Amino acid sequence: MGMRRNKTNTGEVKEKLTKERLTRAARIFRYIRPYKWSFIVGMLLLSTSSLLFMVFPGAAGEMANVANGSEPKFDLSLQQFGLFFLILLIVQGVFSYLRTILFANVSEKGMADVRKALYQSLITQDVPFFEQRRVGELTSRITSDVEKLQTAFSITLAEFIRQLITLVAGIAIIAWLTPHLSYIMLLTFPVVVIIAMIFGRYIRQISKKRQDELANTNVIVEETLQSFTVVKSFTNEWYEALRYGRSIDKVVQISLKFARTRGLFFIFIITVLFGAIFFILWRGALLVQSGEMQVGDLFSFILYTAFIGGAIGGLGNLYTELISAIGATERIQEILDRPGEVQPSSVPLQPHEQFTGAITYRDVAFRYPSRPDMEVLRGINLRIEPGQKVALVGASGAGKSTIVQLLLQFYKIDEGAILVDGKSIYEYDLLKYRQNIAIVPQEVLLFGGTIRENILYGKPSASDAEVTEAAQQANAWDFIQSFPDGLDTIVGERGVKLSGGQRQRIAIARAILKDPAILLLDEATSSLDAESEKLVQEALTRLMEGRTSIIIAHRLATIRDVDCIYVLENGRIIEQGTHQELSLREDGVYNTLAKLQFEIA
Repeated sequence: MGMRRNKTNTGEVKEKLTKERLTRAARIFRYIRPYKWSFIVGMLLLSTSSLLFMVFPGAAGEMANVANGSEPKFDLSLQQFGLFFLILLIVQGVFSYLRTILFANVSEKGMADVRKALYQSLITQDVPFFEQRRVGELTSRITSDVEKLQTAFSITLAEFIRQLITLVAGIAIIAWLTPHLSYIMLLTFPVVVIIAMIFGRYIRQISKKRQDELANTNVIVEETLQSFTVVKSFTNEWYEALRYGRSIDKVVQISLKFARTRGLFFIFIITVLFGAIFFILWRGALLVQSGEMQVGDLFSFILYTAFIGGAIGGLGNLYTELISAIGATERIQEILDRPGEVQPSSVPLQPHEQFTGAITYRDVAFRYPSRPDMEVLRGINLRIEPGQKVALVGASGAGKSTIVQLLLQFYKIDEGAILVDGKSIYEYDLLKYRQNIAIVPQEVLLFGGTIRENILYGKPSASDAEVTEAAQQANAWDFIQSFPDGLDTIVGERGVKLSGGQRQRIAIARAILKDPAILLLDEATSSLDAESEKLVQEALTRLMEGRTSIIIAHRLATIRDVDCIYVLENGRIIEQGTHQELSLREDGVYNTLAKLQFEIA
């Protein structure tokens, strides 16, 4: 568990809103396209509803003129004005309801499609992609970023357009109704907009810092909850609580700075707007007194000015939220644009796609992408015939697991070639290729569902009879039956409710159900007690029958009967042969290891 905390790689978002950024962000609309009519109709309803809303202040002023005995612009009585307002409110309510439903349909279904596509893109990435990123960061992409995008589609975008319509329509109406006063309000507008943009940019910067620091706190939670056994075994609960507390304190500091800045922004907006309104009231009162303006017109002007002021104040905040949503869209788009290494398919293997299991390594050299200066494998040559069992032996770091990972195509080799059934492994369809291979690792990580679901992971379409047979062959059926819920027993997070031997046998049952041509065993019995090891070894023996098997082993007693043993040292094969052949070499590495282990035993 890494103790040093690097800044979360969230895909730095440039503050400047460029055409390129907008174009890239707009590509997310392809997920809205299937629901375009709901979106278009919703926008029309929103625009119509916003324009109807702007009728209220003017109608209210005319009603005031009628009540005051002044000459109205429209031939309506007070009773008719009341009926007009009632109809307008009903129409507004219906439009708002329909618009809300339509936007919900667009945002919910559209963002569901985004989540599906994003998860599919994530799950199909190669191994180096996940090694370079933290789980917390990727989780944030599919949760908080998509949530931010959904809010933008369902609420923020609609409110932004509403306020924009209010602003434009309000200015046009007051310029027509009260040209004497409109110029005073219009003089304040450019000043407010310019300062709002300056404040908005600064607020966005602080908001981004807050999001980055909050992502760091989520990483701490992810790491400690995933490795809680390590935390507890080292009694470092206090340390993790302190570490998380410090990270939260940073979030609070940034958040308070964010709040103070927004507070100053709102103070400015309120001061300017209310100052202008009071000044306009005074000027309007003088015009009413001189008979140049009717009381109702002044009343309408004040309402329109308040609406315009509210729109200006709201646009700054909504603009900030939209910019934040564009940043989230860019981070989502970055993952969606990455090509996956496979295309998910549930189509079962056809007979002609099944391997016989012949494996050849020819002068294979490899360096990990994250450590290009360190050569892990050098000149690896080995050949495994179909159905043969071979073992890889050597000290930690010798390259045993790397040989297996290269066969699984977790990484690309730098030099040489790996052949399966006489054909380069890179010429096969990767999905079909891996369907021919099964692995039983040293540390089995089960999913948190039932035993049945974990076994079925080897073949999701298998019947209950096939699951039962696989469990029996894996020596797992007896302990499964001992549970009250049998196959429906919940194994817990990462299989914590089962013992190590039980988890291994579930993994073996899963591999049996997959029925692979090539089997990879990575220290499958190294951490088990004697009784569990016997049961697991019996199950492994049955599993290896008729299959090409590669066994990584430290315990040499488990590989005495294999067809060939390859001894690795510093990324090279230095010895090969059967157990008997290698044991006869007095100065050999394998002989030394064998003597040491068997004497201790």
